[in-house]
Amino acid sequence: MSTVLYMSVSVDGYVSTPDDFLGGADGNRLHDWYEPGGDPAALTGEAKALAAELDEIGAVVTGRRTAELMDHWGGDVHNGVPIFVPSHRPPGPAARWGYPNVTYVLDGIASAMKQAVAAAGDRDVYVQGGYTAQKALEAGVLDEIQIHQIPVLLGGGHRLFDALPGEIELEIVKVIDTPHATHIRYRVLR
Repeated sequence: MSTVLYMSVSVDGYVSTPDDFLGGADGNRLHDWYEPGGDPAALTGEAKALAAELDEIGAVVTGRRTAELMDHWGGDVHNGVPIFVPSHRPPGPAARWGYPNVTYVLDGIASAMKQAVAAAGDRDVYVQGGYTAQKALEAGVLDEIQIHQIPVLLGGGHRLFDALPGEIELEIVKVIDTPHATHIRYRVLR
């Protein structure tokens, strides 16, 4: 069981455009690798196995901005696993009363990760969001980073790793190269 950041990122390091779109004319360029041409059946081989990992996770830790942009996925993401949102302020009404699978954690990223790990049991915790990843790295609670590097230059937007606490050594675990993305898995060295 690991805590793993899964993020699609442009070659120039962005996870979204300045207006929070994921790039491209349809606003979803960074995730096209997951359903090439809009067809989930087009994903094959190791990339398909990689995408299937997301169906096996036990919990999600996501940043507040991401959670609110996605309307908390209606409280049901990746087969209904619990969603933990580290935040400095309480949730809005929809997340507070409308989504029982969503828990706002007000006492920091380490607490959010601990709760997610407990909820996930023997499955991985899916971590997402640049700020959330940076805070998890700073707190020493992120085990791995799975980057889906998309062959596009967005030229601006929100960077994945904008402000880190210092140098962080990574070990390459696996590289999968496909026509739609290069998928690189790193282990965070402590």
